[in-house]
Amino acid sequence: MFEIEKRNDNIPSASKLSKIGVSAVAYTAGGIFLFILNAITSSFIPGLIIGGAVFFIGLGVFMSKDSADKKAGMIITAAGALTLISKLPILGGISAALLGIGAVGLLGLGIWNGMKFLIGLKKRS
Repeated sequence: MFEIEKRNDNIPSASKLSKIGVSAVAYTAGGIFLFILNAITSSFIPGLIIGGAVFFIGLGVFMSKDSADKKAGMIITAAGALTLISKLPILGGISAALLGIGAVGLLGLGIWNGMKFLIGLKKRS
């Protein structure tokens, strides 16, 4: 006689919601890290040391078998390479600008995923 409708309203699963939340935190942290990296490497010698360390840490993460770790390792390696290149007189301004653009992009992705996480969390409650 009466049929009960099952409303789904695109409620995300708990695992999908947790992945969105983790990526929001990771993107935001990466953006903040790039801003800090760009700010503290304004001197020549500390910039070379920190840029080299970040580059080799990124290579180590990139050697992982997990695809998510490979992506993070590639981003970290690129940040280290840009930091090293920013110390060169000719390409310094371009790579510093790319670091800033990357930082803004990662912060934007972090905010976007954070909003998706909060909307999904609200749908689940």
